[in-house]
Amino acid sequence: MKKLFLIFAFCLLPFALPAADLFDKETPVIDGIKVLEASDTFAEIFEKLDSANFGGKDIRAAIESLETLGKGLHIAATDHRIVIVKGDQIIGNWARPVDRDWQGFGQVTTALLLKMREADAGLRRQSQSTLYSMSVSAMTSALDAGGRFVASRAEDSRVLTSAGLQGKRDNRGYWRVTGVFKGSQADVAGINDSDLIIGINGVDVAQMSDAELAAALAGFNSGTLKLKVASPSGTKDLSLRRATIVMADADIIARREVPDEKREIFVLEIIINNVSENSVEIVNQALASYKNPNGIILDLRTAGGGDERAAAKLAGLFLGQVPVMRIDEGNGEEVEVIPGGDSVTDAPMIILVSGSTQGAAEGVAAALYENRRGVLIGTPTAGFARLVTRIELTNGGVIELGNRSIKSGQGMKIDGRGIFPLVCLSNIRNKSQQDAFFINAVNGDFNLKDFNKDDSADPAAIRKGCPEIKSGSDEDAMAAAIAMKFLTDKTAYARMTANDE
Repeated sequence: MKKLFLIFAFCLLPFALPAADLFDKETPVIDGIKVLEASDTFAEIFEKLDSANFGGKDIRAAIESLETLGKGLHIAATDHRIVIVKGDQIIGNWARPVDRDWQGFGQVTTALLLKMREADAGLRRQSQSTLYSMSVSAMTSALDAGGRFVASRAEDSRVLTSAGLQGKRDNRGYWRVTGVFKGSQADVAGINDSDLIIGINGVDVAQMSDAELAAALAGFNSGTLKLKVASPSGTKDLSLRRATIVMADADIIARREVPDEKREIFVLEIIINNVSENSVEIVNQALASYKNPNGIILDLRTAGGGDERAAAKLAGLFLGQVPVMRIDEGNGEEVEVIPGGDSVTDAPMIILVSGSTQGAAEGVAAALYENRRGVLIGTPTAGFARLVTRIELTNGGVIELGNRSIKSGQGMKIDGRGIFPLVCLSNIRNKSQQDAFFINAVNGDFNLKDFNKDDSADPAAIRKGCPEIKSGSDEDAMAAAIAMKFLTDKTAYARMTANDE
């Protein structure tokens, strides 16, 4: 990865130099920093972001977002100037480059960050690569709330790792272990519940900030930890490495159920963590391995993802070749997405959603709902139905912007609105309420209101009437009970999946 930044003795002149003159080509390295390469890197970022129309925002939003990296700093990017202020003092002042002068913007951005490091001790302590990642992440998130910067995997192999410990600080600031992941490095090293971690890599834990402590115990890349651990048997020094945490994009649970002492039924529970090609492969293999289930529970409650192809394939496993979504490209054009293959199962389905269902997962939920492929239950989805545009940088990094929005296959708006379940879990909190609901469902004498078909309905009011459930265990229990009830009651299931209300 190209390295960025750092100490640049820049004397503020009474006038601003043109961006092209900020750095001397005869001096490409200042205090060991390749400032020209830094400028080139930012120039490329601005040029490529422009291809995505800055997520609908002006370039000034990206530049001004850098002020969030330092304390007490304010950046203003006007039509003519780019100024940085600390307190009531101007510490940097440059002429704004002309539009599309990406090299000029790159140089100003580099000079701006140099000034910020001079003014903020916290930024001076950051490594060059960390400050680079912080800067690009700030700019990306300013242009798109759901956007993110992914550092080069080839360069630093960013893989989520953990020491395998859970815990919390005590009243002295030390870290009390409350849980050890089975089989983790910490488990193998002999760390137990209630042990006290008092030192990490030679630093007193009580003197570490919460952020520093979290970064030491978990983060990206494996690393060696030197721990001083106090236990009932005494104090000991341990060495361990943070190890990779592997989380599959989808989990499959096959189980036999005997609901209400009736006949045994076979239920296939499919939990989607991320709508991706990998999750599609996992689900496809599961449907091939577990033949003829009595019912399928598709759990999208924590699912996200920004891949429309994967979303289409996932929905296509249950729907076949029907329009599953439309992609609003942001330029007035819409692209209809249709899976290429046939459905592989016609088993009854329950689709679980919540406020954490977002992105491509909302498109999948909408497709299954519109085609009456199952009963949609839970709480309203996030309403952040965006697809990701990946902008690859020459240093191996990637910027991801959610600048394309999803509509349903029939043109229903999802982004900014969400998908509303036909059965609100937070309104069926106990068994008596469940029993009453199903009596009405079977008899057909309840007034089912499908807010997805009511364009005049206020999404905020719907969410207020069907709020998120605060306890995950409560939500799990209610979702399981309602799902099994529908899968074992054909009349109730048929009424909820009928094409008419």
